[in-house]
Amino acid sequence: MDIQQVMVVGAGQMGAGIAQVCATYGYNVTLHDIEEEHVEKGLKSIRKQLERQVNKKQISQSDMDRFLQRIHLSTKIRNSESQDIIIEAAVENIEIKKSIFADLDKFAPDHAILATNTSSLSITEIAAETKRPEKVIGMHFMNPVRVMKLVEIIRGLATSDETFRVVKKMAESLNKSTVEVNDFPGFVSNRILMPMINEAIYTVFEGVATVEDIDEVMKLGMNHPMGPLTLADFIGLDTCLYIMETLQEGIGDDKYRPCPLLRKYVKAGWLGKKTGRGFYNYSN
Repeated sequence: MDIQQVMVVGAGQMGAGIAQVCATYGYNVTLHDIEEEHVEKGLKSIRKQLERQVNKKQISQSDMDRFLQRIHLSTKIRNSESQDIIIEAAVENIEIKKSIFADLDKFAPDHAILATNTSSLSITEIAAETKRPEKVIGMHFMNPVRVMKLVEIIRGLATSDETFRVVKKMAESLNKSTVEVNDFPGFVSNRILMPMINEAIYTVFEGVATVEDIDEVMKLGMNHPMGPLTLADFIGLDTCLYIMETLQEGIGDDKYRPCPLLRKYVKAGWLGKKTGRGFYNYSN
């Protein structure tokens, strides 16, 4: 199958990033969310990123205009009727994702692939909400999508070889490198990354060192481009907590137990950069 029409469900940071990259590499993109203000905010984010690229002379103004012309906005799930692939990038909540996939299955054409950008949840469980589990797959982009080269492609129990082949080819057409992963909690990226972040939070919780010094150790001592606590704020502490809970429940090992300080910050509404406060203060 030759993919030409792409729908991205969810116009937040990840969804807008996926839509921008797809439009940049020649796909016609429908950016969908449940509210008009959400899709407008997503488009504004894309425009801002493209303007930065123009100012840095990475692309021309005509490039930017061409990319934006390929992006269409949607608030009706029925608009999936004309798509070749739909990439869901909604909140990391299994019930919400299952509901979205059940709706997409009603309207998307029979040939359409339904992909999820989940970073930890079961592809098999999500696929069970549809009548086309062989066409359901995980397509986990890294954040920020425009910069990061990796896409984890996750097979569910019923995902067909043809679906995998088409999605791999599409990801590579976006100038991404792909890895094939089977359906286990957290896949590869978050099964390794999130326990490291959680341990960094425990290091704060137990008073071993300051937030800043913990990040410095990992940046200067381990050559990480970003400290784990800065990264946690960037990802969203609510997302970090949800993934740790998914790992603990799915694998059944207490080594994945979320740090109490992480739970406390989430309860306080300190979710990281998106709320202006996490391990760092972004109010200024």
